[in-house]
Amino acid sequence: MTELAGTDPTVTAAFFAPPAPSRVVPTHRNGRWPARLQGPGAAPADVEAAPEPAVSDMPDAAPLAMPRQDLRRAPRSRTVGDGLVQRRLALIGGAFAIAAGTAAVLVKVLGGDGLSGPEWVMVLLSTLLSAWVGFGFISATAGFATALGARAAPAAVVAADIAARTAILLPAYNEDPGLILAAVEAIGADLQRLGAAGRYDLFILSDTRDGAIARAEAVGLLRLRQRMAGAPRLFYRRRAANTDRKAGNLGDWVERHGADYDFMLVLDADSLMCGETILALTGQMQADPRLGLLQSVPAIVGAETPFARLQQFAARLYGPVFAEGLAWWSGSEGNYFGHNAIIRVAAFAESAGLPHLTGPKPWGGHIMSHDFVEAALLRRRGWAVRAAPALGGSYEETPPTILDTAARDRRWCQGNLQHARLLTTAGLHWVSRLHLALGIFAYLAPALWLTLLVCGALVWPREAFPTGSKPELIGVFLLMLALLLAPKAMALGLALGDRQARRGFGGAARLALSFLAESVGSLLITPVMMVMQSVAVAEVLIGRDSGWKPQRREGSELSQRDAWRAHRGHVALGVLGAAGALLVDKYLLLWASPVFLSLALSAVLSLHTSRPGKSRALPRLFRIPEDAEPPPVLVRARSLRAAYAAEAPARRQIEALMRASAPMYELKAQAAARRLVA
Repeated sequence: MTELAGTDPTVTAAFFAPPAPSRVVPTHRNGRWPARLQGPGAAPADVEAAPEPAVSDMPDAAPLAMPRQDLRRAPRSRTVGDGLVQRRLALIGGAFAIAAGTAAVLVKVLGGDGLSGPEWVMVLLSTLLSAWVGFGFISATAGFATALGARAAPAAVVAADIAARTAILLPAYNEDPGLILAAVEAIGADLQRLGAAGRYDLFILSDTRDGAIARAEAVGLLRLRQRMAGAPRLFYRRRAANTDRKAGNLGDWVERHGADYDFMLVLDADSLMCGETILALTGQMQADPRLGLLQSVPAIVGAETPFARLQQFAARLYGPVFAEGLAWWSGSEGNYFGHNAIIRVAAFAESAGLPHLTGPKPWGGHIMSHDFVEAALLRRRGWAVRAAPALGGSYEETPPTILDTAARDRRWCQGNLQHARLLTTAGLHWVSRLHLALGIFAYLAPALWLTLLVCGALVWPREAFPTGSKPELIGVFLLMLALLLAPKAMALGLALGDRQARRGFGGAARLALSFLAESVGSLLITPVMMVMQSVAVAEVLIGRDSGWKPQRREGSELSQRDAWRAHRGHVALGVLGAAGALLVDKYLLLWASPVFLSLALSAVLSLHTSRPGKSRALPRLFRIPEDAEPPPVLVRARSLRAAYAAEAPARRQIEALMRASAPMYELKAQAAARRLVA
């Protein structure tokens, strides 16, 4: 235990003391309830008390006011704009044109003798969903054109260019300490390598409620400080009550220490970033004093299971096209993903203090998907919010299984649907409202597709189509299919046309094989995910709260029992739906066969795509550039994470020794008591 020498004994004792009784403390961030909530009768703070004593080992306080924003009154705003009117008109106008063409064909085909109720629903849903698909296609096409165009390489930023002070914040909630500690050490070492460590401080902001994890965090911190030996400085604190979850965690840091820093780089528990990328983000923030937030586009790494590797490959291949397109039309009215972004601290403090919403959960209380809202509020105050899609070196991980992804989506679904109450916030830029609306529709769309499928089952078998109408219907179907597949084809073309990217994906043959396998895998998995997301929407609409559980980061095989228990309803729906479709019309069965097949095979798919061994058996599939040439920061983090896991038995023995009673202390105390009595 020599590594504990020289540390504050109260810090060490607090983590090895017997657990204190758990109690919910009704405070908000700095111990006070917010002065202004969103309207009368707003819900109280979302608070979960810690079972262990709170510990703080932080720098001197540097308070910065972060007032709660009044969403009913628009603040004074500085002028910011990029003149992207033509781009946005082309995007929205094109989506409307595609929707109008779809509606015209369907009304012509179905409306010969008037439209029935199901037919009206079909027309409306088809029009709405075709606009959604068209919007995505046009945005991706713009991203493809941007990526094709000649782009000057950004000038490298060196340590001497950095004058600002930046805090790197890693919020944690019941996460594997090895994951957090490995990321902190790897990032710190990368900044030291570049000679920039003195301009950055690292903060682990723990909201952990599990006592054993909390103690492991503290002991790991003490050891890590000795390993890092100085710069960048490393700090840690764990809140007694995790008021307002992650948004409250970051807000607490801003209010207590924000005045000492120009920028804060917000990471997630599974985030990682190269030192060069950190310097580049900081340099861009320094160069543009009106820039409030700069969002990197993280690549997914570290996937072990077949499902995770499929998601990782798809994000790595297709993601850049969509990211470039989003940046093309968003400009200074960009969005925020909640992590892997650098933020101007003063701008965030003045703009993004989140109020609570009136009423009970899931619609009321603290704002769950806070990132979209914080970006909108920054822009409302006149700060630019931009993305940096061409900047690499930013990484994150993905859930390992279908069920883990569904659990994460359930929380995101509730948070995004909650944004419906924020669309009328006073003073928002219309593009910020568009981001909120798109986030809402991303979770409504699966339910609308299912509804369209049901309506089609009611309408098509009974419909007598006019002569010559079938080619028009087939044309609409083929158009929708082309709009869905074209962005993937464009992304594949970009990768095949770039020698370095092609080599990173394993060569043209392996890339093409992985592309086909991903297309088939997505075709099988997407329908069951669509059903699970539709159930999530229904749960929110009937008032069921998702809660807040930590995301599982590493692969863990499902058992056959767990897979069947989770998917038995989906299997039954797939089998019974296929049988019913066959009884109605054989062409209806053929039309909906991908959905029925996905549902019927959902338990098998979920089981076998959760097994890491399956990925190792298919080494030729789903390779990404980071597999071939992993960046040094990623290699270091993986090595440190593995070493931490290997030390688990020793840590358990040390903790047992620290928590064991010491009889000799009891004897001394008894002897002293006898002397006092005598």
